[in-house]
Amino acid sequence: MHRFKSILHRSYHHHTLDKTTAASHLKSRSVIRFSGPETVKFLQGLLTNDIRKFDETPSETTSFLPTPNTPSVSVPPMYATLLTPQGRFLYDLFLYRPARADEKLDRTGSGPGSDSGKSIELLADVDTSVLDEILHTFKRYRLRSKVEIENLSEEFSCWQRFGGSLVEKSKVTEEPDAGSVGWGSGVDRVAMSSAQGNGNGWQWFKDPRLHCLGFRGIFPSNTTPPLVESDTETDEKNYLLWRIENGVAEGSTEIPKGEAIPLEYNFAGLNAISFDKGCYVGQELVARTHHRGVIRKRLLPLIFVDDSGEEVEQMVAPGSEVIDTASGKKVGSVTTALGCRGLGVLRVDEAFKGGSGSLAIQGQDDIRVEAVRPKWWPAEWFPEHQQSSAAA
Repeated sequence: MHRFKSILHRSYHHHTLDKTTAASHLKSRSVIRFSGPETVKFLQGLLTNDIRKFDETPSETTSFLPTPNTPSVSVPPMYATLLTPQGRFLYDLFLYRPARADEKLDRTGSGPGSDSGKSIELLADVDTSVLDEILHTFKRYRLRSKVEIENLSEEFSCWQRFGGSLVEKSKVTEEPDAGSVGWGSGVDRVAMSSAQGNGNGWQWFKDPRLHCLGFRGIFPSNTTPPLVESDTETDEKNYLLWRIENGVAEGSTEIPKGEAIPLEYNFAGLNAISFDKGCYVGQELVARTHHRGVIRKRLLPLIFVDDSGEEVEQMVAPGSEVIDTASGKKVGSVTTALGCRGLGVLRVDEAFKGGSGSLAIQGQDDIRVEAVRPKWWPAEWFPEHQQSSAAA
C-alpha cells in the first residue's frame, strides 16, 4: 500500500505534506521544443521574462540535484508567461535549456564534448489542456523567424518533487542523491537509465518560482525520474493542494486565459517578469500597473470553514463570490477549489482587515472564508505596509 494514497483527504485536515517528500507526474503539463538560431530572439520579443539569460555562460552555482557525473555547468530553468497584446494572461511556460555538448564531458569521460556554439534549443513545460492552442499561437507569431516549434509530449514528461521535509532539507544543503546524468567516469546507473544515453543531462532543478515549491524537471517518458520511489509517488492533486496552500496558481485553468492581470496573480513575486528587458507582447499594461505601485487585488490561499470554524469540503465552486458579511460588498472571487482549500483573487485590504468569519461565500451563508497570508509574500504587499508608507 503506497503511503501517499490517502494524503489528499488527510491534508484537508491538515498538513500531512508538511512532514513528507512526494513526487508527482504532472499530467496537466506537456513538453514542446523551440530550436533554431533565432530561438532566443524570437521568445525574447514574446515572453515576460528575459530569455537572453539562456545565451549567457551558465553559473556553476546553479541549484540542481547533483551526481558525480553531472555536466560541469548547468543552466537553471526560467518561468515566464505569454500575454495578450492588452496585457492579460494567456499561457505560462517553464523553460529549460538542455546542456550543450561543450558543457558536458564526452562519452569517454576524459574531456568536454564538441559543439559549434550555434545550436540553440529550449524545452518548455506548458499546459496540456491548451497544448494545440499554444503550438498554433507560437507558430502564428513565428512569421519568418528561424525557429522550429515541435510537440514532444509523447517523448517527455513533467515532474515535481515537493513537501515540507524536502523544503527544510534543501535550505541547509542540496540532496546528495542522483539528480542528473551526463557523460562521465562515475556513472550513476539509476540516473543513467532515466536519460537513455542521450547526453542531455536530465536534472531536478529548484522550482524557478519559489523555494517552497520544491524541485521540478523534464524527463524521458519511458522511465521514472531519479529519486522517485514507489512509496513517494503521489497523485497530482496533492501537488495542486501544495500549491494552493502556498498561494500559487498554474496553467490556464487556474489563471483565466485572456482575463487575468499578471500582477494580481503575483507573477512578479514568482520570478516570471523582467521589468528591464525591453518590449514584449502586453508589456505596456504590466509596466504601467507595476509603476503605479499598489496592486489592490491579489491571488490568496483560502480556507473554507463553517460557522464553528471547522473546515468544510467539496462545497465551494470556482467562480463563487466572496463577500464581506458586515457590508455585503464583494471582496473578490474563488478561482480554484479543492476540498476545504482554495485560491481566490481578493482585495487585499478587505481580505485581512476583519477578524475570523468576516468573509463568506455569496449565497452560501453557512460557509465562511479565511484568507491566509503566504509566508513568501514581501512585506510591501500587505495593507498595513502600504498604509504606513502612505502616512510617511
